[in-house]
Amino acid sequence: MSDYFPFDKITADAPTPGFANGIGAQITEADKTVLEIYKKADANTKKNLDVELARSLQYGFTEGHTEILDFLKEHTELIHKPAYADWDLIASVGNTESWDSTLRTFVTRGDSILVEEYSFSSALETAHAQGVNTIPVAMDTEGILPEALSSLLDNWVGPKPKMLYTICTGQNPTGSSLSAQRRREIYALAVKHDFIIVEDEPYYFLQMETYTSDLEARKARHVHSHEEFVSALVPSFISLDTEGRVIRLDSFSKVLAPGVRFGWIVGQAKLLERYLRLHEVTIQCPSGFSSSLVNGLLQRWGQSGYLDWLIGLRAEYTHKRDVAIDAVVKYFPSEVVSFLPPVAGMFFTTTIDVSKHPKYKELGEDPVKVEEQIYNQGIEQGCLMIPGSWFKTQGQSNPPQKELPENPEAKTHIFFRGTYAAVPLDDLVIGLEKFGRAIKIEFGLE
Repeated sequence: MSDYFPFDKITADAPTPGFANGIGAQITEADKTVLEIYKKADANTKKNLDVELARSLQYGFTEGHTEILDFLKEHTELIHKPAYADWDLIASVGNTESWDSTLRTFVTRGDSILVEEYSFSSALETAHAQGVNTIPVAMDTEGILPEALSSLLDNWVGPKPKMLYTICTGQNPTGSSLSAQRRREIYALAVKHDFIIVEDEPYYFLQMETYTSDLEARKARHVHSHEEFVSALVPSFISLDTEGRVIRLDSFSKVLAPGVRFGWIVGQAKLLERYLRLHEVTIQCPSGFSSSLVNGLLQRWGQSGYLDWLIGLRAEYTHKRDVAIDAVVKYFPSEVVSFLPPVAGMFFTTTIDVSKHPKYKELGEDPVKVEEQIYNQGIEQGCLMIPGSWFKTQGQSNPPQKELPENPEAKTHIFFRGTYAAVPLDDLVIGLEKFGRAIKIEFGLE
């Protein structure tokens, strides 16, 4: 059948490890890795471990092709060092699909799951579309509060939730990242209350250096070696797992390109078998073109070259974050705005004390109404930042809980989400200056 495939070869140019021209820089003839992947296996160079098009464009291989799975297993062992023997991974078409498949596999309509107080709106809607109740867990600027989660579960009414869904590193929308200590405490609660932790980690490798305004200190803080890079990463939940109760959703979307649509799921082998049965009648397998190209790139880079690429991303995102936070410090009024510079991801948030807004009482002391005023003023000034209320987790278990822990600042503080990944840095600074002006106008500070 592959004789009738019209594609005899696909080619792509990629930077060569070492990345002398920097991440995202133009590829030159002197700094170029050429991928040529042919339809027939015997036309490819065996040492490259290519997935030939006759195979990648065919039906089957639902779990993913052996070559790329072997690379990802070695990568997982290098980075996460799973603590139990019976772990494995399978391919997906990205974390959104992986999350949808997780819900279809492990929960039933009417079940309750635990999610962060603010979460990725698409992830929440995926759960709601399947009739799943999303129960918010209180957060602060560093992510889930373990003590709030413990209180919620200790006082739970009815069947306890089967899983916790968390975007635990560079969280969308808050930009928060769980510390190693909080992850250990949350894992201990998963053991105590017997639930699965689903760590959705597309931003894991966008971890950054700690923010400082000292320009000289910035020059000296970057990691240089592979060992430094790996040791600087916050421990993942999968690395803490000793019982096979963590499912890790991973993806190339934020480290290569979103349109690659290739991800992978790491977890206990027996749990992954359930995904495989579902994938056989849903996605069937990831895109063959993506499978061949991504595998071809990784095989030519090797583990060392891929780490070099990730180290470069760390430096790039650190710089982008620094530019954004420098602008927030310069242009946002400290009288009403506070923030915690993110240590991972592509999002940052600014928290605003709405109780100081001149129309706070007139607007019924409703933080969402003040949020809307600020949002509209931002649009009027020519800048878009996304209101935090758009990401608010809404849900109630059945039967309802007697009392859900609340964030004590919820009635007086709001936040807006921004990103430093989507626009040129000069435009980012201009936009933040405009939004800072919008806040000043709204609070009568200009």
